[in-house]
Amino acid sequence: MVASRFGQDYPEPARSVLDRDAAEVLAKTLRAIADPTRLQLLSMMHGSPEGEATVGDLADRLGLRQPTVSHHLRIMIDDGLLVREQRGRNVWYAISPDRRSAIADLLS
Repeated sequence: MVASRFGQDYPEPARSVLDRDAAEVLAKTLRAIADPTRLQLLSMMHGSPEGEATVGDLADRLGLRQPTVSHHLRIMIDDGLLVREQRGRNVWYAISPDRRSAIADLLS
């Protein structure tokens, strides 16, 4: 435990101070999810039984236009939070496998 000057005890910090590169990566990811619509999209994909959805599915559920949803999905794809897969005429979006546990922790 670490005592603060305000008289409260806090547990020891679990990690060291971020170096510059790690801080920049984290800041980019935080910018990518720092929007209520993007958080809702992540929550929908995380909570769906299949773990994936099309733009049309997501737009319908949120009551938004497809171009608006596509814009938000693109931001999260560019950050590596989501992956996309073309199947016939549809594009399916899912949380990136290497980010699933972090997203699950964030949304719980």
